[in-house]
Amino acid sequence: MLTEARVAHAVGLTPNQISLLGVLAALASAYCYLSSQFNDSLLIIAALLLLVSGFLDALDGVLARAFRGTTLFGGFLDSLLDRYSDAIILVSIILGRLIADSQLWGMVGFAAVIGSLLVSYSRARAEAAGIKMETVGLAERAERIIIIAAASFLNLLWADALRWSVLLLAVLTNLTVMQRAVYFWKASRKKEASATPVV
Repeated sequence: MLTEARVAHAVGLTPNQISLLGVLAALASAYCYLSSQFNDSLLIIAALLLLVSGFLDALDGVLARAFRGTTLFGGFLDSLLDRYSDAIILVSIILGRLIADSQLWGMVGFAAVIGSLLVSYSRARAEAAGIKMETVGLAERAERIIIIAAASFLNLLWADALRWSVLLLAVLTNLTVMQRAVYFWKASRKKEASATPVV
């Protein structure tokens, strides 16, 4: 990844520009998911664009750290754009009727959207309170991207793969939120206890 960051730096790309390119890849992926009910090959393109978006998301951070381009706004923008990317991919899968046409499966899809957003929110809220949350939980962004992309490829052989991957995400993301809530509760109690003056 450092080699790719050096190449990006050499051609004059900034971390924020990489972040924006990642969102454009996610938007293109979402469009392919929406249209893939008419053309199976678009499902493969959607998955590849999703992986490109995830790669660019990782690259912007490496580029920022390697070449001292880290800024408060850059971190804020990256996190904000990641949430848009997460939501638009899952919503496009739902609206593209790739997980079935029933209300029940629609609710499963939206549970995955909500869980994905709250995984990130729980980390941001915890770290704002001074409690590190990285690596806590099962379904961080990289895992979510891999699950959706892998299911998209598999969907060509097994027509229900994408549907069940969204159900898996609905379970894992909300489980991750609960794991983080429990972790925060325990860590915050320790922090408050250590901050309480001994009389």
